[in-house]
Amino acid sequence: MKIQFKSVRYKNLLSSGNSWSEVRLDQNRTTLISGTNGSGKSTLLDAIVFALYGRAFRKVNKNQLINSINTRETQVEINFNVGTAEYLIRRGIKPNIFEIWKNGTMINQDAAAKDYQAYLEQNILNLNYKSFNQIVILGSATYVPFMELPAHSRREIIEDLLDIQVFSTMNTLLKDRVSDNKESITENSYQMDLMESKLSSAKEHNASIRKIREDEVDKIREKMASHIKDIEAAKKLMEAEHDIIAVCVKDIEDKPVVKAKSEKANSLRRDIESQIRSHQKELSFYKDHDDCPTCKQGIEHEFKAGIITEKDKKVLELEDGLGNLSVKAKEYDDRLEAISNVEDVMRDVNLKIGDHRATVKVAKNALLSYKAELDKAEEEVETVDTTKLQELNVKLKSTEVEQQELFENKEVLTVVQAMLRDGGIKTRIIRQYIPVMNKLINKYLGSFDLFVDFQLDENFNEVIKSRFRDAFSYASFSEGEKLRITLAIMLAWRSVAKLRNSVSTNLLLLDETLDGALDGVGIESLIDTLHNLNADDNIFVISHRGDQFGDKFDSHIRFKKVKNFSEIAA
Repeated sequence: MKIQFKSVRYKNLLSSGNSWSEVRLDQNRTTLISGTNGSGKSTLLDAIVFALYGRAFRKVNKNQLINSINTRETQVEINFNVGTAEYLIRRGIKPNIFEIWKNGTMINQDAAAKDYQAYLEQNILNLNYKSFNQIVILGSATYVPFMELPAHSRREIIEDLLDIQVFSTMNTLLKDRVSDNKESITENSYQMDLMESKLSSAKEHNASIRKIREDEVDKIREKMASHIKDIEAAKKLMEAEHDIIAVCVKDIEDKPVVKAKSEKANSLRRDIESQIRSHQKELSFYKDHDDCPTCKQGIEHEFKAGIITEKDKKVLELEDGLGNLSVKAKEYDDRLEAISNVEDVMRDVNLKIGDHRATVKVAKNALLSYKAELDKAEEEVETVDTTKLQELNVKLKSTEVEQQELFENKEVLTVVQAMLRDGGIKTRIIRQYIPVMNKLINKYLGSFDLFVDFQLDENFNEVIKSRFRDAFSYASFSEGEKLRITLAIMLAWRSVAKLRNSVSTNLLLLDETLDGALDGVGIESLIDTLHNLNADDNIFVISHRGDQFGDKFDSHIRFKKVKNFSEIAA
């Protein structure tokens, strides 16, 4: 896209005063700008460069651009078109101003000034300061000819002209990506090692926990086995004691009969003893008394003897019966005592059975509790290594996949990096244009009556040979010849830029090229060459020899000094 510069105006810039100085940049093909030394004619270059790049063309600090008398309100405006878009750039010092207007609307200034400048150079001009000086301005004060630039600066300019600096930008960005990729691989390797270490530790930990929990399970099982043994032992004891109870029950089956017989025998014994006591009382009466106590009559001896004999006999019979009954009663009492002893044994056995039952109950309750503990412990044994380990394994596999992708990315980046290096795509493109560049340079050298074979290689080192094939270097030429070579290279770069449609502009500024190194023939050939350039070029030649060359240009702008201020003569 071509940059069509329209006009520039400035005030309070260097020697210019508070009134605007304006120069149209698109009206005439060739314009001579003349004036005496110090009249301000080269200020035009500083105005254009300051407007576009925020710096002076010449070796002047930014603050030194301010008019030393007015000391403020330095301002420059430049108008240009890029395609159908109209731009106005406005800059100022005291106060600081930097505005970019597109089609009458100011572009957002939220970005920092540096970013705002980058936007101007990269998105609007597509031309940085170095390249601008090589294809737009040939100056005398601070200008460094292409052939005097170091190799890397030469390459930067050519990359700008061929619009391949994007590959350098891509390479710079790629370096960051390569660095990020390398860091990511390193970080991923570290994370993999870390996760493998964590996984190993987790496995060991889980194995330890599993062993502890398995030991807990074993202990619980041992406790359960002990309680089961207690239950079985208690049951066996109860079985044995139930057998004792069964025997005892048989031993006391006749207790009611024996008890009834004992009670009957004791009752009979009490009756017999009562009868014995009654008979003995009567017997004692008859033995001790001879008279009846009631009637006071005497008792017959025979009657008394009969009664005594009868009573003695009866007492003997009763005592004999009582003896037999006592023996039988004792048998019954002994049997009841034996039964009571058996019952005591049964009570003791039943107490033991109760204790055993309590033991069984306690053991069974403990078994239930231990069974719950056992189920929980067994579940913990089974699940202890199925959560964290799985999570770590998933993360490790994910990291391994990511690492594989990073290595694949690295391979791609390595290939792309090789392509974007100076020896890659850019060099292949440059090689294609080197013959065109050399042809154009030699064409313009011929127009300047300098007939040599000038060749640049892909590293932009020169090989210069005369018609007689003598080899020269740039440094071996005179100043006038160097100027011709510089002009030829500059014009060649402008032609290449138009050919590539990368950086193209109507503006060409030559500062004091007619005033020094060129002789009369060289000046005439230069002016002729300028007139033969593209019809849409607008060429400005700055010189203090205006009277001598004024008629050779389409227009003539004169600068003069009035009361310490420079201005354009009417």
